[in-house]
Amino acid sequence: MRKKIIAGNWKMNYTPKETKAFIDAIKDKVSGTPHEVVFCVPYVDLATALEAVKGTDIKIGAQNIHQEDKGAFTGEISADMLVEIGVTHVVIGHSERRQYFGETDLGVNAKAKKSLAKGLVPIICVGESLDQRKQGVTIDIVRLQTRIAFLDIPEGDAKKCVVAYEPIWAIGTGLTASSDQAEEACKAIRDVLGEIYGTAVSDEIRIQYGGSVTASNASELFKMPDIDGGLVGGASLKPDFEKIVNF
Repeated sequence: MRKKIIAGNWKMNYTPKETKAFIDAIKDKVSGTPHEVVFCVPYVDLATALEAVKGTDIKIGAQNIHQEDKGAFTGEISADMLVEIGVTHVVIGHSERRQYFGETDLGVNAKAKKSLAKGLVPIICVGESLDQRKQGVTIDIVRLQTRIAFLDIPEGDAKKCVVAYEPIWAIGTGLTASSDQAEEACKAIRDVLGEIYGTAVSDEIRIQYGGSVTASNASELFKMPDIDGGLVGGASLKPDFEKIVNF
């Protein structure tokens, strides 16, 4: 059985002071569960969040890294910087990074490899746009993105990765893929991972669903056979996150 992983992607929300207040209010309700819980917070909140979750099993993740170790990359953060302060996870290739900051599939692959090399767990995001879904190419898109994301990643490292299927049309819109739509895409991701590594490995890799996950739909989504939890956006900033974790 794959351990469910429920990660909150806070995006550009909460100051350090607000971070401490929120984690202090919710940590006892979302720690000690059978599931892995991760808060992926803005860079300036990382130290505060790490301090706030001490004594719990909650993990702290970042929302991006640079693929190089150091250098003239103004405004960027390296994997070593994150690891040194205690960060364990990092979101890679979120659709907002792809859309607003020009991240490419090959860039996602480079960042995933760097994360793994430094001991971070990459949460690798894939997903189609509304136009692509209407054109009937959802499965083609997620298969391609997954294949490139895992290019030249060895089997042992692949098993450490988390993949998040996030249909772009469902992020922050209030629209949610039906459980059947989400399962179809997540199964396609697992199938292509099986083609690359074999089913024994693909069966170990955790695949999340992300896209307007709420307390009311989490249970149905997370009970699908190929969905191993969620990458949760806006709802992870609310007390209702407790209900999502304890679905």
